[in-house]
Amino acid sequence: MKKEIRVIGIDDSPFSKFRDSKSLVVGVVMRGGSWVDGILSTSVDVDGNDATKKISEMINNCKFKPQLQCIFLDGIAVAGFNVVDVKELGRKTKLPVIIVIRKMPDIDNIKNTLIKINKKNKIKLIEKAGEIIKIGNIYAQMAGIKADEAGKILKIVCTRSNIPEPLRLAHLIAQGVVLGESRGKA
Repeated sequence: MKKEIRVIGIDDSPFSKFRDSKSLVVGVVMRGGSWVDGILSTSVDVDGNDATKKISEMINNCKFKPQLQCIFLDGIAVAGFNVVDVKELGRKTKLPVIIVIRKMPDIDNIKNTLIKINKKNKIKLIEKAGEIIKIGNIYAQMAGIKADEAGKILKIVCTRSNIPEPLRLAHLIAQGVVLGESRGKA
């Protein structure tokens, strides 16, 4: 596998659940984990249902699309509970999708929360994303790629931390744009 594989890391910005209706989503296109090729952005509804559509359009309409080999998401949801249908995202973009998770989530707690806030339909999307597996020091869910192949890509793009560099940068950029400066863990 080439060291300069082109990938995109996608993360959302901070938002106020009670004030904001939209959240910024940033994509960072990189060659491996060391060279930034470009920055993309879109906005999605807070706790909405448009993440899959908006992210796939952002990717499919960018000039980098022909070279992209993989999509990284920082978790399965953006803007609160705007859950990405990872299989649909992979189908629409024709790219494998790797969801990166720092700590093993409490799925039962997430399901109970979704039921309480009347968003039970999102449980199916979380289940559809597949099994959560440990790869190195992180957890991941995947669509369109096998765990061993995902592990190889992760070794290339995790240059400064356990988190893929495109995701780390997307997080910092989204925070910096919305808050005026980045803070906290990427």
